[in-house]
Amino acid sequence: MPQIPEKVHELTVGQLSARSGAAVSALHFYESKGLISSRRTTGNQRRYTRDALRRVAFVRAAQRVGIPLATIRDALAELPEERTPDREDWARLSRAWRSELDERIQQLGRLRDHLTDCIGCGCLSLENCVLSNPDDVFGERLTGSRLLPERGRAKGDG
Repeated sequence: MPQIPEKVHELTVGQLSARSGAAVSALHFYESKGLISSRRTTGNQRRYTRDALRRVAFVRAAQRVGIPLATIRDALAELPEERTPDREDWARLSRAWRSELDERIQQLGRLRDHLTDCIGCGCLSLENCVLSNPDDVFGERLTGSRLLPERGRAKGDG
């Protein structure tokens, strides 16, 4: 991993990418979503403060466990003075995200346990599908092979 000299207080996008392991395009995307920020030089080049390294690490760790970027952005916005998350922040946020992660683990377990049955099935049956419709929860409200709730239909639609 490339080291950044201690005397360097601002990083180029290339340095941030090399040090954080995130692609330059990912860093630009994170910036467009308000997860990190930079200043522009007179030559219009991005410069990031060193704390962007920790912020990117925080974003990538949260992404790896399946936390949506919007949720990560909201969490970062709650920090006082827009500071970089520290260990206590991560512990607090991970506790808050625990139930969401537990639900994802259950969904992945169902997928693992029933994937073989579904590969060749092709039934498109919400009534019988243990992955898309466990316990036939959609059967009470919808008919047919779709999960999206019906939207207001225009006159003349079937």
